[in-house]
Parts: sequence; C-alpha cells; structure tokens
Amino acid sequence: MRRVSARLAGAVMAVLVGGGLGAIGLTPASAGAAVPVTTTVVSKAAAASCATGKYQKQVEGYLKKLGGYGTVTVDGKQSAADCAAIVKFQKRFGIQPAKGLAGPTTFNVAKRLASTKTSACKAKKKGITFCVDLTNQTTYVMKNGKVLVKPTVTRTGMKNYRTPAGTFKINKRTKKEWSDPYEVWLPYWQRFIGGRGFHQTTTYIHDMWRGSHGCVNLLPQDAKKYYSLGKIGSTVKVYGRRSGT
Repeated sequence: MRRVSARLAGAVMAVLVGGGLGAIGLTPASAGAAVPVTTTVVSKAAAASCATGKYQKQVEGYLKKLGGYGTVTVDGKQSAADCAAIVKFQKRFGIQPAKGLAGPTTFNVAKRLASTKTSACKAKKKGITFCVDLTNQTTYVMKNGKVLVKPTVTRTGMKNYRTPAGTFKINKRTKKEWSDPYEVWLPYWQRFIGGRGFHQTTTYIHDMWRGSHGCVNLLPQDAKKYYSLGKIGSTVKVYGRRSGT
C-alpha cells in the first residue's frame, strides 16, 4: 500500500508541475519516501530558468550589443542562455536581486551602457584619462587614446550638487577618506576638484533619485580598479550633464 501511495504522489506531483504550479502546489497527506526525492528534482529544474521581464527584448538587444555576457537571442522570450546572461550582467553591475528578470533597473543600466560613446571623451593620446559621461551616468578609462576599462555605471551629483563638466587632475588620493560634512567614510578616494572625487558608493548606486553631493560614485570593484590606475596628476574629463541638474 505504501508503494502505491508513493507512486500516486509522484504522479500527482508531475501533473501539477507540468501545469505550471510547481512543487508548492502539492501538500501530501503523508511523508512517503518518494515525495522528498521528487521535490528536490523539481526545485533544481525550477532554478534553471528565470521569469520573463517587461523589458526582455530590449535587454536582450543591449546585452548582445555590449557583448561579453554569453549567448543572447533577441526575441523577447526568456531562455536558459538569456537567463544566464542577464544574471551575469546584473551581478557585474550590482543590480539586486540578480535573478535574471529584465526589469526597469536592468533595462536602464543596459541602455545607458550601450548608449555610451567612448570617443566623446576626447581622451589624451598618451597616458591615462578617466572619463565621466554625466548624460548617461557612466564612466570608463582610456589609455593612449584606447579603451582600457569599459564603461561602467556611476551616480553623480543630484540637483543643487551638480558635478561640473570640464578637464581636471587628481590632486589627492587616500584608500579611506573621512567626509566631515556627511560623516561617512569614502573608500578609494581620488579627489579632482574642490571636495569632489571618485569613491566607492556608500549606498545602493541604482537609487538614482538619491544622487551624490557632487562626487562620482562607483561600485566597489570599480572604485578599487580606478584607485589602482590613478595617481596624482592623472587626467579626469567630465562631459555632458545629468538630467534634472
């Protein structure tokens, strides 16, 4: 009798999962030995795919243009390959949660990166140039006129604290700088004008409504990378203008 019940539970489980209900759709009356095994298999299968987001096709297109995130098919239909590419992209740029859903934040970040033209920086032909695109809220690094570090996300000054455009030089560097007015530590600090500079973000960088007080906020890995490349006297070129400032 136990063997029949176990097989029956497994059959019901298969029907429910096939109908899109998943393992949670079944509450077995008894803890038959076959049920936990079936549940484990279903969980692994469910974890292999992602939900289709509102901006699925647009994100697929941007990721294909950017390259480096795996095989992406631009058809607006989620697949295992699309899912893996979107998750990889989200993890790279600190988008939470990184579960492969092509939502508004993922769409916004992908669009900004794909819209960034590195030639607009007009970097020096020799040496390092740190470039900040205020319009797209992105930043990248050029060396000898060529891209050294691909565009990544940033968050610059909000309204009344606009990050100024222009050409500047890094004039102070510390791995950890204390901000007196805002009472917070600024990791990987590289100042280039007044009290403004590059530093690791102290809040979720994708809260664009928040903005900075004029600094160029960076994700942890980017702040560390920029610090390893910078030195006193390094050129910083800031161009464009952030919307609303």
